Amino acid sequence: MIYRGGNVMLVSGKEILQKAHQENYAVGAFNTNNLESTKAMIQAAEEEKSPIIIQTSQSAIKYAGLEEIAMIVRQLAEKASVPVALHLDHGTDWDVVMQCLRHGWTSVMFDGSKYDFKENIAITKQIVDIAHPMGVSVEAELGKIGGVEDHVVVDEKDATMTDPDEAVEFVEKTGVDYLAIAVGTAHGVYKGTPKLDFDRIDTIKKRLQIPIVLHGASGIAVEDIQKAVSLGVNKINIDTELRQAFQQAMHKVVKETPDLYDPRKMLKPTIEAMKAIVQGKMRTFGSSGRA
Repeated sequence: MIYRGGNVMLVSGKEILQKAHQENYAVGAFNTNNLESTKAMIQAAEEEKSPIIIQTSQSAIKYAGLEEIAMIVRQLAEKASVPVALHLDHGTDWDVVMQCLRHGWTSVMFDGSKYDFKENIAITKQIVDIAHPMGVSVEAELGKIGGVEDHVVVDEKDATMTDPDEAVEFVEKTGVDYLAIAVGTAHGVYKGTPKLDFDRIDTIKKRLQIPIVLHGASGIAVEDIQKAVSLGVNKINIDTELRQAFQQAMHKVVKETPDLYDPRKMLKPTIEAMKAIVQGKMRTFGSSGRA
């Protein structure tokens, strides 16, 4: 279920991330909720000549509509000159994962981190067995990443680091294409300074030899991100910073032009603000010029 447009394909996540894995850089996975966010991401990717993963959360799908958000991403991707993947972020609901598979997502994440180890393996393996024959890649999560990600809430006391031995067993038994690991990041806005466990990243990467994923990367220092990439992180999720850029741009519009009521003119600065964030991340991750 891969869609071909006039210039480029809406490709699988594996196609994008396997190249990143082999060439030692990371690709940004940016959360979209609407047309404006998606436009900002595609424009940034084209200007940076970077591959991009555009992802939707379950709450974004509920907000925008499953078929509607898929159509927005697909239509823009088909006109793009760079590889684009459409990814389900933190799919915790079996039915939503199945709906995404039927409606053209080229990558899905099943987040079974709330289950015990064996059950997480069992459900993830079922999804892999369904998705792979369709040409769709699968991401899973092992360990528990703290913070709030739309409908997923993990208290700090419940967050746990990914165990390297369990990571090896999990990948071998499920056949997932890439793995999100818990190494000290958190979803949402950081209250303090996050400390990444670089030794854990290095160990897991060397033992798995597949693309690994960093969630909760908004707000992490540039030097820490770049070190994580050098150790083998290949997919980095960004959501909070995009929301903050949108908010700040909109507040500025309302403050400086209180009589403006044309939504097109009001939203244009938000596109530019989000686009700047995406471009900056692509340069930091090393994906610019890799398309």
